[in-house]
Amino acid sequence: MLTAAIFVPLAASVVLAVVRVDSHDVATVRRLRVAGTAVAAVPLVLLILAWSRFEGTGGFELVEQVSWIPTLGVGYTVGVDGISLPLAAMTALVFTVAIAYPVDLRDRARAYVALFLFLEAASLGVFLALDLFLFFVFWDVSLVGMYFLIGVWGHGDARRSALKFFIYTLAGSLALLLGIIGLYLATEPRTFDMATIIEQQPLAGGGLYATLVFVGLALGFAVKTPLVPVHTWLPPAHVDAPGPASAVLAGVLLKMGTYGFVRIPMAMQPETFARFAFPLGVLAVVAILYGALVALAQTDIKRLVAYTSINHMGYVILGLAAAGTAVGGQRSAQAVALTGATVEMVAHGLITGALFLISGSILTRGHTYELDAYGGLASRAPVLTVFTAIAAFASLGLPGLAGFVAEFQVFTGTLAIYPWLAGVGLLGIVITAALFLRMLQQVFLGPLPDRWSGWPDLGRVETVGLGVLLLLVVIIGVAPAWLLDVIDSAAGPIVGR
Repeated sequence: MLTAAIFVPLAASVVLAVVRVDSHDVATVRRLRVAGTAVAAVPLVLLILAWSRFEGTGGFELVEQVSWIPTLGVGYTVGVDGISLPLAAMTALVFTVAIAYPVDLRDRARAYVALFLFLEAASLGVFLALDLFLFFVFWDVSLVGMYFLIGVWGHGDARRSALKFFIYTLAGSLALLLGIIGLYLATEPRTFDMATIIEQQPLAGGGLYATLVFVGLALGFAVKTPLVPVHTWLPPAHVDAPGPASAVLAGVLLKMGTYGFVRIPMAMQPETFARFAFPLGVLAVVAILYGALVALAQTDIKRLVAYTSINHMGYVILGLAAAGTAVGGQRSAQAVALTGATVEMVAHGLITGALFLISGSILTRGHTYELDAYGGLASRAPVLTVFTAIAAFASLGLPGLAGFVAEFQVFTGTLAIYPWLAGVGLLGIVITAALFLRMLQQVFLGPLPDRWSGWPDLGRVETVGLGVLLLLVVIIGVAPAWLLDVIDSAAGPIVGR
């Protein structure tokens, strides 16, 4: 099932790359988009089936393994645990909605759908890979799909933003590659198999070599997360990307960095990770406050949401820092923090993905992201208003929504281990509340400018896509046990080493 989840969209993207389609014919483009959405939904169905078969043993399940390059110890190995399964399922859902979501295809519908399906395959490969070599292959090729989605279908200074995104994240990938090679060279016999490396703990005890490996891994993941100060590629990439591409960039690609922290250094170098846990927590708090304060200063809707992504990824890193600490007698708090960080990854993917899709709908109708250009839209677009309000309140952590479940656990776990960091980090929630309330006030309340008197509400496809994402946000906020039980099954063993 997991192999099919990766290769069905990959095969479809290859087919679309070679077939000829009349992208000027409206009916053909509609059929192409429907077909692309259907293919993107196949991995979602397969992962739901995988979820139904998941037992939560604490180890890797549904493993599929084939020898690939035996002389190097490389194998095609995929599988899931309680951390990767929810992220993979969220990835498939976000891609399905993003492909279906209306956007100006610029007479290149075939290439647009093909790139999205290619990127979906690469993204799922990152979360499902259980071989470091395979993990890096999927990690690196994911850059290609996003580069073209931003550069070709973006707006503003899209080509420059796409180039900055690619160069910046490729440099981080090279640091990651060095870390992976360093980890591989420490194994005996040589292997890239993640489960074997976790069992061997080849760099146990720390030392200079282990520190250098950790720094390479951490730098690569920090760039992708992105963590302050290696975050500067993110705002322009988001602002100039089309709405669906921004939803995937924030909802999926950023999670590769935080997931990588859990899957590799935390699991394979727990002692070294523990030595750097507090500095990592400090950087997380800086990201939380910096992201929130800079977002508060924005007058551009999409740039505002982009900086809140830096803020929310700070919550994830704070939870991971607390989970990976060496403080004794706090295993329960560490497990809570890790569970909260993982829930935050899923919640942020759904919430911020919805916010970026909403910003794309606003741009399509108003042709600007500037907050000052709007006002009073609640009277013309009630569905858009309700959806934006739900997403905004979820992002600021209102009880009853997914963001609250995640942040409550992150701060509960962190307070038991790093109380000062948790206390300072809580200020980020206050600032986030202020910036989202201000956004809602400026865009939807007050008098309606005359030029927006004919403003259309969300269409059927937009309503269904956003409705599915935000319904899950509410379900997780009200009844999260189905998600927490799966994540807990892996969080406990990871911190209980």
